[in-house]
Parts: sequence; C-alpha cells; structure tokens
Amino acid sequence: MDRKLIIGSRGSKLALWQTEWVKSKLERLTPGLEIEIKVLSTKGDRVLDVSLPKLGEQGKGLFTAELEEALFGGAIDLAVHSLKDLPTELPAGLQIGSITEREDVRDALVIGGDARAFNQLTQGALIGTSSLRRHAQVRAARPDLMIEPVRGNVDTRLRKLDEGNFDAIILAAAGLRRLGYAHRITEYLSEEFMLSAVGQGALAIETRADDQAVNEIVRRINHGPTESACKAERAFLKGLGGGCLVPIAALGKIEGDEVSLDGLVAAPDGSEIVRGIEKGLAIEPEAVGRRLADELLRRGAGRLLSRE
Repeated sequence: MDRKLIIGSRGSKLALWQTEWVKSKLERLTPGLEIEIKVLSTKGDRVLDVSLPKLGEQGKGLFTAELEEALFGGAIDLAVHSLKDLPTELPAGLQIGSITEREDVRDALVIGGDARAFNQLTQGALIGTSSLRRHAQVRAARPDLMIEPVRGNVDTRLRKLDEGNFDAIILAAAGLRRLGYAHRITEYLSEEFMLSAVGQGALAIETRADDQAVNEIVRRINHGPTESACKAERAFLKGLGGGCLVPIAALGKIEGDEVSLDGLVAAPDGSEIVRGIEKGLAIEPEAVGRRLADELLRRGAGRLLSRE
C-alpha cells in the first residue's frame, strides 16, 4: 500500500508494548511499510476510582470506544486491544481483522510477604483484584480470604502491593511476562482453580471492515489456532449475554482438528459455580461456544446471571 499505516493504542506501558510488538510484526512481514503509533486516552484509563462492576452498562467498551471513534473517523487505520477488553458485539462497520498467537493464558499470584503459594496465604489475607471472575474463584477456594478492588496499570498495582496495601494481588501472567515482570510471579494459577477470562493472553487487531488493503496486511499476523479457540470463548460469552457484571470464564484449546471449551458462570461470592466442557470441530468454534452456553443455562447459569 502507498500510504502510511497509523495504529491506535492506549497509553499504558502494557498497551504500548503490545502495539509496538504488533508494529514490529507487521513491518517484518511487509517490507517497506511505514507505520506510526497514535496514542489515545480511553475512559478506562481515566476512571480509576470506580471498580469495573460498579460501572455497569457504562463499563461496556470502557477501553475501546475512543479507539473505535478514531477508526470510524479515519484518524487511525487499526487499533490494538487486549482481546479480553473487546466486547463481543462490535459497532457495525468494524471487525476483528486478526488475532495474534496467545501468550500464557493463566492468571498469576504475586505475593508481598513470605508465602510462596496461594494455599500458604494466612487466614484473612487481603487479595487485590477488581475482577469479579477472580473474586468468585478465590472465594470458592478460600472463603476466609479478604478481597478488595485494585485498579490502575501493572506498575501501579505492583507498587500498591509493595507499599503493603495488599498481601497479594492477582494479575494476568501475559501482561507481567510482556513487561518483563515474570520474576515477580509467585505462583501461576492453574486453570482448574482459576479459569481465565475470555480472550485472555491474545491481542486483537480491530479494523474497518471495508478497508481491504489494511485487512490483507493485518491478516498476516493472525494465528489460526488462537483465533479458533477465542472465537469459541467469545461465542460462549455472547450466548450467555454476560459482560463484566457476572463472573464468567472460558478457555478454548485446539486438540488436533477439535476445539475443547471449558467454561463457567459463578455467583459473585463464589458460593455456586456452574461449569462444563464442550467439544467440536475447530472449524466451527462459534457453534461449540453456543452449545456450552446453552448447556450451562440449562443447568442453572441463568439464575446466576440474573443476579446482576
């Protein structure tokens, strides 16, 4: 293409790392391509004194709306998101042009004291997380632990831990690893204990659906197995009609020509969890996600969802 590509990004350290990574990948695969990064502030970056669940409907698109407006207006050609931040319903005219290969999908526990594992935390220890998904699964395993919200970027959360505001915090392992903080991870939490967020560890490249030149370029960094797994997860979330108001988790895995999807819906306090696994063809991931959503709704997940 004969014009410069402009990539939109949030301004956090992690968002910029992810965008620079995408930029380098595209430049490597498209010799001579000129790319510029344009930093935009989103509401999610500015509103840090309110937990995501309390924002309710206002929380939808919290980290994406301004980037999407820039896409529509032509100020940027593509936007880089953490896939877990991207709503399942995109505005008409926009699409996910590419999903990159996943980083570590697990959540990570970072402990400020001497304990070296989740099961070594003392009774009443204070955990920092703003995720209802993490909150519910922690409470299901250890009702004795205390949990309080913690917002801000990765550096801010680690600083709050180091200042003694929390005994431990839970973060996505992918973000810590991308920023060079893998050494801070005390324990990687298993999927059996802490099932991850929909799309966790993957990056999504959002584009205008009718921009064929850009879409052809970004498709070069698409990772098929990750795309299939994440499509199953997002179809599951969409089938439940859930968002940030109810604890929902899902993890898709590609096994040969099949996709295996593990998903759950939980009560916010972890007192009840409805969980199941569905398998199907990897070329039909959305059907697998919808089937699992239907199955969990049949088994009582709808009652948990209605609590929001």
